[in-house]
Amino acid sequence: MSELQIDPIQELARTLHDARLAAREIPRITENGPLSIDEAYSVMESGIQLREHDGEQVIAYKMGLTSEAKRRQMGLDQAIFGILTDRMELRSGVPYSLQGRIHPKAEPEIAFRVGRMLDARKNPINADEAWGAVDQVAPAIEVLDSRYVGFKYFSLPDVIADNASSSDYLIGAPVPKPAHWSELEQWKIDFIVNGTVMHQAVASEISGSPIRSLVELTELLARRNQVLPAGSWVLLGAATAAVALEPGMSVELEMQGPSAPSKTRLAVAR
Repeated sequence: MSELQIDPIQELARTLHDARLAAREIPRITENGPLSIDEAYSVMESGIQLREHDGEQVIAYKMGLTSEAKRRQMGLDQAIFGILTDRMELRSGVPYSLQGRIHPKAEPEIAFRVGRMLDARKNPINADEAWGAVDQVAPAIEVLDSRYVGFKYFSLPDVIADNASSSDYLIGAPVPKPAHWSELEQWKIDFIVNGTVMHQAVASEISGSPIRSLVELTELLARRNQVLPAGSWVLLGAATAAVALEPGMSVELEMQGPSAPSKTRLAVAR
């Protein structure tokens, strides 16, 4: 009798899934053999299926490695995407517990909500078409948490397979949507840690323009024969390097555009 064959993609997804649930560091999965970018996304998608089996629902997406600062910090060289579920969304004003996290880091982002589906499988979507689908703009804070030892020295396939180091996210109150996407590019972003401005940037440091990050997501999804569903939130990527979270820490994103400044705050439980 032949042995039951285990799908290697599903096995890798289960390894990462179990590591996340146990808050346990594991070696890079590519230490056991090479993994292509396409295979890495298949591992990520299998991991999301495991989360869906546990009752989670996909409601958002994230872009990663969109800024030069973040690529330098992680030693990686191209934008990627991850998938976010309802259980990963944080509520404003609720202290954030580090329990169940391995080495969480926070970074400031801008988020778009799309009011209609964006499908780039047959024809590329340009910036104006993408902007026309956006119905909400908001400040956001993403919490990253790699499952790999030390949160460093991993390859692009490693980080993709680990759902782009996704953990949690907080979306702040929406701000008035500018008339044109280019107006958003010079909005200022201050990342404030314990009351002190730790990092400063402008929105154009996200892929050159936040709208480009959204367009890139539609292209990445199209390569997987997927679309961006209507109603999805998209975290467009960090404009600055991430900050390691500690008990009792307060991190705040202040986004300053033509309207009054918009803030969103994440308080870490002691």
